[in-house]
Amino acid sequence: MLTIRQMLPKDAKATGYVHDTSWQETYSGLVDSAFLSRTSPERSKELTLRCCDRTLVAQLDGEIVGFSCYGMSTSGQAEIFGLYLLKKAQGLGIGRKMLDAAIQKLPSDAPIFLWVLEGNDRAIGFYEHYGFRLNGIRQEITLGTPNTELRMTLERQERL
Repeated sequence: MLTIRQMLPKDAKATGYVHDTSWQETYSGLVDSAFLSRTSPERSKELTLRCCDRTLVAQLDGEIVGFSCYGMSTSGQAEIFGLYLLKKAQGLGIGRKMLDAAIQKLPSDAPIFLWVLEGNDRAIGFYEHYGFRLNGIRQEITLGTPNTELRMTLERQERL
């Protein structure tokens, strides 16, 4: 049974595991391997704990298998800050349900944006299928070595 609910501080260990594991599963070959080797569930736990008031967890049969973070960006726009799902839980519709739930928490009159790592074709395809569109905005980030993130936007009328 799938449950999507607000993250609680007691969930931080599980979300830290999901964050770290999904990075290992998803970004191997896209991100510097030395950088990935320095990540850990403990570091990720601290990261997720800082934003648990804006994080939803997905529990499948009692196990946290994913989480999504949402809120307003520093520029005042609605943003999905992250959506992480263990590989074993992908393809079951959980990502879509997490995204639906996070978007419902955001103001209904604003477009929503998110960043996706260039080369993460599975994620780009998932977000495009949902209705997000690449808008041509790119930003360089350093994850051990330089990487590029692509900005995707969802106009509210596209969801109707």
